[in-house]
Amino acid sequence: MWILIILLVILLILAVLGIKIVRQSEVYIIERLGKFHKIADAGLTFIIPFVDHVRSIVSLKQQTMDVPPQDVITKDNVTITIDTVVFYRILEPAKAVYEIQSLKKGIEYLSITTIRDIVGKMDLDSTFTSRDLINDKLRAILDEATDRWGCKVDRVEIQNITPPPDIRDAMEKQMNAERNKRASILQAEGERQAAVLKAQGEKEAEILQAEADKEAKIRRAAGEAEAIRKVAEAKADEVKLVYGAMMKANPDDKLVQLKSLEALKDVANGEANKVFIPFEATSALSSLGAAAEMLNEKKENKENKETK
Repeated sequence: MWILIILLVILLILAVLGIKIVRQSEVYIIERLGKFHKIADAGLTFIIPFVDHVRSIVSLKQQTMDVPPQDVITKDNVTITIDTVVFYRILEPAKAVYEIQSLKKGIEYLSITTIRDIVGKMDLDSTFTSRDLINDKLRAILDEATDRWGCKVDRVEIQNITPPPDIRDAMEKQMNAERNKRASILQAEGERQAAVLKAQGEKEAEILQAEADKEAKIRRAAGEAEAIRKVAEAKADEVKLVYGAMMKANPDDKLVQLKSLEALKDVANGEANKVFIPFEATSALSSLGAAAEMLNEKKENKENKETK
């Protein structure tokens, strides 16, 4: 009875030791009698207690490793501090366990030496403007070097590049000078554009004003010409009316001469300094002078008779 109980307890202990549950995204490296036996994937797996042994539990998820900040000397002999992060995944767990003593240490040391080699061939300004290039080169070298370890480097990111304090002060002064230079250039360009726009506006305003003056003079001249034409037409109509009335009245020479004298009166009352008298008007004036002399002679003869 006691023997059965002891056997049951032993079997229970063996079952507990022989049943392993592997979690998702993990694998077990199992050795049998000190030699690699198999890789146990996620789920339920069985091993032989005291014969099989779980050498290592390897995670298949993407992992990150923060490489400690390193002092690196650039091509122009400036010491800078670079902080780097490496993203990697284990594709072959057996190689990651058996091909290297410590995978993380290997990636860390390899990252440090590769960064020093890449940055050592670049000057200070290039390190700040070529981060993507440094990341790509570093990733390619690490990925190729860690391939034999069953690891794949997905990405490498340079978190920070810190120059010495004196270099940082000089860079800040340079940036301030460049900023002030760009501001001065932009201000000068703005003033130049404003002056050009102002000159163009004044030019267009003068052109429009000249065109307006020209149009006004044209319209004024057209109006004056139209007014003269209408006055001439009115005068012509008046002349026609007078001429028609005179033709209907069948005037004699005396009446025509009288009308000429009336016209001369109106002309003499004008503002002109000189008056040109037509030939017909002078004949009328001579006739009137002769008639006046005859009247004077008759008057004097009559006075002489009365005195006698």
